[in-house]
Formats: sequence, structure tokens, C-alpha cells
Amino acid sequence: MQRFIQFALSAVLLVGLSVARLPVVIAAPSDNPAYADPTKTDADFPFQGEYSGTITAQGQPMPIGVQVIALGDGKFDVVAYPGGLPGDGWTPPNKVKGTGVREGEGDAAVVKIKAVDWEGNSHLAEIRKGEFITFAESGREVGRFAKANRSSTTLGEKPPQGAIVIYDGTGSSTDTSKLADGRVSEDGLLMEGVTTKDSFGDARWHIEFRLPYQPKDRGQGRGNSGAYLMGSYETQMLDSFGLEGKDNECGGIYQAAAPFVNMCLPPLAWQTYDIDVTAPRFEGEKKVANARMTVRHNGTVIHNNVEVPGITPGGPLKQEAAKGPLYLQNHGNPVRYRNIWVLPKS
Repeated sequence: MQRFIQFALSAVLLVGLSVARLPVVIAAPSDNPAYADPTKTDADFPFQGEYSGTITAQGQPMPIGVQVIALGDGKFDVVAYPGGLPGDGWTPPNKVKGTGVREGEGDAAVVKIKAVDWEGNSHLAEIRKGEFITFAESGREVGRFAKANRSSTTLGEKPPQGAIVIYDGTGSSTDTSKLADGRVSEDGLLMEGVTTKDSFGDARWHIEFRLPYQPKDRGQGRGNSGAYLMGSYETQMLDSFGLEGKDNECGGIYQAAAPFVNMCLPPLAWQTYDIDVTAPRFEGEKKVANARMTVRHNGTVIHNNVEVPGITPGGPLKQEAAKGPLYLQNHGNPVRYRNIWVLPKS
């Protein structure tokens, strides 16, 4: 099977309400551009994203997924996954990693890609007019993959009976009365750095968020925020598209647990967290049971009843409690939120 997967992937890449008025593009802390509007970006933005398709190798169909990550100034990282995109067929660890360079401008622009697989074999491909194109070693075109444009299966989910709407932002309301320091962008989206006025214990949370496009920034400076449940336990928000999926990347419970799979979508795509949190238990002032969290990122379970031994740094609470607020961290990046609701269970 490993030989078949390697052959198939070679065929792909070798063969193939207080409203704050902000500008759409602001400077990140590094002074690099941070784009908050998907309609106003740069020349590299149309190329970055996910591509998927199927090839025939040794007479059998093989799904392939590709993620293209913009790095600024016409440069890209590329990761290809045999079996399909993360969460949609790929089984770790085998993948192909490469780099791309944009040549030309406008409709004539092409991204030329060179990659190396896990066995050290070199591969070639290119992106042209919205398609990821693979070639045979002879230069013959073999396959074309379209943009995948995946979206969360829980995007737009309505609050169930008994839920409390923290912020709507989907067109019907921009009311921030349930938030301290609530700020709204000119397009009606909640801005970073807000805390719920009320505290919650056991609960189910739904949070929709959009990470900015910051192609020249890296690591923790690239689309950084976080959802602190109960003011204590951070589920990281970060532009981790195409990365490994660590505890300090998108979907990670910071300093506690890495996600099962990196389900981060490309920047400026709407994403969802659906989080079930069980509060720590106390007898008097003594904690007798740790908090637990089940997290779905874009509809996929990435943490299943994970035990969280203590608070993660950066939140509003300095010690654990039976209840606490939701805090959406301000890390200096223009992360946006909408359709936030909570269903208390205690």
C-alpha cells in the first residue's frame, strides 16, 4: 500500500453598539500587511488555498489533496496529501512538501512548483487560472485539480432552544451588550479583545471566526487570537493553514493538547469552533477534577473529552474557578467573529 500511495502521489506532483471604523488593510505588529477583507488582498491571494482531485494510478483511483500557502512577494509553500485533504481522506504521516514561485501578472500569472516526497523524489507542478496542474516527467499534462473551497459543516448553525446569543453579526444584529469592550468593524463583524459580561460553567459553545490574510508574517504573528473558555482554557486561533497541527497552532488547546488533525482552512475563510466544556469540580477550595473539553473544528472532532490540567496563560482569570467568561484574545491581528452562542448545561 505504501508503494502504491507513493506512486500515486508521484503521479500528482511529478506526473503532475459601538462601531469602530477601521481600514480594510491594516498593519500587523510587524508592519506587514494584514488583510481583513477577502475582496481586497494581493496578487498571491487567488493562488493560495486548497485543491483536490482524483488520479488513476496502477488502474486504481487515488484522491489527492493539495494546500498552497502564500508567503508574500510571489512565494508559496505547497503540501500534497495522498488520500485527500486533512479530515477528508488523508492518513498521516506521508505527504509531499514543496515551494512555488509566481511568474507573470494578472491572468497570465503562473505559480511554478518544485516538491520533494518522503522518499526524496523530486516533483513538478504549476497553478494556472485557478487549477493545480500536474505533468508527466516528459512534460505531458496528466491532471487538473480545481479549488476545493471547503466550508465547515456547522457554519451558520442556529442557536438551539435555551441558548444565549453572545453576538450575531450575520446581518440581523450587531448588539454587543453581552460583551465588555465590544467593538464592531464597519462590515458588522465582532473584533478581537472582548469578554462576556456573564460567566459560564458546563456549556456548549459555537463560535465562527475569520483569520486575516497576513502572507509575510510567520508563527504566532500570523492571524493570532484565541477563545478562552471559562476565562481559563484557550483553544488557539492562528493561521496554521498547511502546518503540522501543534498545541500552539489553530485547534490546539494551548500547552495542553495538539489537535488530532489540522483542520485549519485558508485565511479569510469562515471557520467554526463547536466546543463542549466541562468545568473543573471543587470541594470547597480544593479542585477534585480537572476541566475537560471536546472540540470540533470546522465540524471535525479534533479533541475528544480531553482533560485540561490547568489554566493557559493570557486569559482574564489567574486561577481556575467553577465558572468564567468567554474571552476572545487580542493579539494585535484583525481576527473577526460572528454567530457566537452558548448553551449552558449547569
